[in-house]
Amino acid sequence: MGRNGNGNHTHYAAVDRSDVPQGRKGKHRKAVADILADLSKLKAQQAVKIPLDSLNGEKMQNLRSALNRVTREKKIPVETSSDDKYLYVWRADPPKNTVGGWPGQKSPL
Repeated sequence: MGRNGNGNHTHYAAVDRSDVPQGRKGKHRKAVADILADLSKLKAQQAVKIPLDSLNGEKMQNLRSALNRVTREKKIPVETSSDDKYLYVWRADPPKNTVGGWPGQKSPL
């Protein structure tokens, strides 16, 4: 048991909030950053092709979830697909009924 600074016993140790790491730095951070960097260099109709055997035993679903969290936060619309050997990631096409691209996206004009 620990102490919380008030003389009361707690189940876990207490720390100052200033000592708590801020932000999420999960194990998929580098892979997600690499995918986003590659996406930014592709033509409109291209996709990133990620070999599943390059994930070093990590589950594809976990990488896809991490990618989804980051792209939603950054408002980067992407789509994914997979087969037995690869995970594919590409920028989503803007909705056909929206003039100027995705909602909330600045017009290039």
